[in-house]
Amino acid sequence: MSFFRNLSIRAKEDELMDDFSMGGEELREALQHLRRLNKIFAAPGPTLDGVEKLWISVGRPLKLSIMDVGAGSGDVNQKLLQWAKQKGIDLTITLVDLTEEACEEARLLFQNEPRVNVQRADVMKLPDVSADIVTGSQFVHHFDGQLLLDIVSHMLRVSRYGVVINDIHRHPVSYTAVWLTTRMISRNRYIRHDGPLSVAKGFTAKDWQELKQQLNHDTMTYKWKPLFRYSVVIPNHPAV
Repeated sequence: MSFFRNLSIRAKEDELMDDFSMGGEELREALQHLRRLNKIFAAPGPTLDGVEKLWISVGRPLKLSIMDVGAGSGDVNQKLLQWAKQKGIDLTITLVDLTEEACEEARLLFQNEPRVNVQRADVMKLPDVSADIVTGSQFVHHFDGQLLLDIVSHMLRVSRYGVVINDIHRHPVSYTAVWLTTRMISRNRYIRHDGPLSVAKGFTAKDWQELKQQLNHDTMTYKWKPLFRYSVVIPNHPAV
């Protein structure tokens, strides 16, 4: 992955993780290293911010189900579990991913957490209203055009209250930081290739505004969060 690239528009290349014919131990190692990156770049924050906003808007229910699609290891949900315990919320989380390697890593990470279930599935084939809130962390940047619109529409279909998206701000500072960090912490080719490319495939406020118009969803909101991420909330009810 080149250090120099044009970030004025979203990159179109596929990430290595998008090739499901690959995988195995190299992918599992990448998922482990990705958890380190998520800690360094404060990845859980935008998801927690969006979930709490949506939770408040529907009356602060004391029982809540969350489905995290494209979850990978699902590590960003650890903060949600802590938050729910502090708030006295009876929370259950289902982690959904297409790859068995991700599901295995998630099962291992949450092996002692009864509130978390792991399911290998495709979001487009999940039943309607499978959870109160559907989240996607660093997931939707894998898609563009009509497929992006379709994925988010399916996330809304699967949710009762709405969708929370946590994804990367496409910016020279975030690209440089991720390019350098991936090379300092890992020799894994998934991490070194997909990390910077994820930023290049990320979003700006203009991209979110275009998605809002395409969805025809006036109550969708997007908020910039440290470190170079967006917390996007798309409710399934009139207003947040």
